[in-house]
Amino acid sequence: MKLKTTLFRAGGVCLLRLSLFLNLEIQLKKNTRKREREILMGLYGVDEAVIPYNLNGESNWWHDINDSPLWQDRIFHILTALYGLVAVIALVQLVRIQLRVPEFGWTTQKVFHFLNFLVNGVRGLVFIFRRNVQDLHPEIVRHILLDMPSLVFFTTYALLVLFWAEIYYQARAESTDGLRPIFFTINVAVYSIQIAMWLVLWWKYIPVLVIISKMFFAGVSLFAALGFLLYGGRLFLMLQRFPVESKGRQNKLQEVGYVTVICSSCFLVRCIMMCFDAFDKAADLNVLNHPVLNFIYYLVNSDTQGRKNCKNRC
Repeated sequence: MKLKTTLFRAGGVCLLRLSLFLNLEIQLKKNTRKREREILMGLYGVDEAVIPYNLNGESNWWHDINDSPLWQDRIFHILTALYGLVAVIALVQLVRIQLRVPEFGWTTQKVFHFLNFLVNGVRGLVFIFRRNVQDLHPEIVRHILLDMPSLVFFTTYALLVLFWAEIYYQARAESTDGLRPIFFTINVAVYSIQIAMWLVLWWKYIPVLVIISKMFFAGVSLFAALGFLLYGGRLFLMLQRFPVESKGRQNKLQEVGYVTVICSSCFLVRCIMMCFDAFDKAADLNVLNHPVLNFIYYLVNSDTQGRKNCKNRC
């Protein structure tokens, strides 16, 4: 009995010590992770609401992917492939139209597909050389390479809005003479303002001006979304009033409605994301260590352009 009692006491002491040791180890891990989170938030401005840091030792996939060079490369290579595919589709459409109607020169449809090819081709090259672009100095050069395709993207889809506006006013027997000058004036103003801000940043880096530049892109995207809603909606309602037996009415109705919703949503997402990008470092799209945000943001744009190109119509 004495032997059994001694063994039980020894076992109890061992279990107690093991329990204390495990509790101490868990507490140390919690303190270490808490300290890591504080350092991360101090260095990168990471918000707990954006990247929830798990103190219980469970896997944090968002954090793991963002900090993994392998996953960064994979995501940017996927984006390169997607944008390259859209660029190829746009080029094929352009060649097909040119072979079918070479006598008409540079029509709106041809310019639209050419700009789509240019935007997606340049964006794909930027993605495949993303690490080299990230190391460019001065920093303004990186901003220009990453943001210039966005300006051309705006021009590309503003051209589609112009095309719809011309159809709408021609159907109502109204003059369209002032539409193209307005289109060129808006584009010249947008490019001039943005290039002026780039030049100032090249001369002297001003953090506040970087925020203004991003908010300017957000405003441009919102303007484009409103343009799609205005003229896409007007054209859709006008097509609805056509006789049901009209040839191609249903197909055009679906196409205009579909493209209006997709493109306006795309530009609204760009507007919202650029607002977050301007004021929250955790939502910065122009850095390597936010590949998941980049993937979601650019995937929406790639999907929109790809679907529109596959329609093979303006």
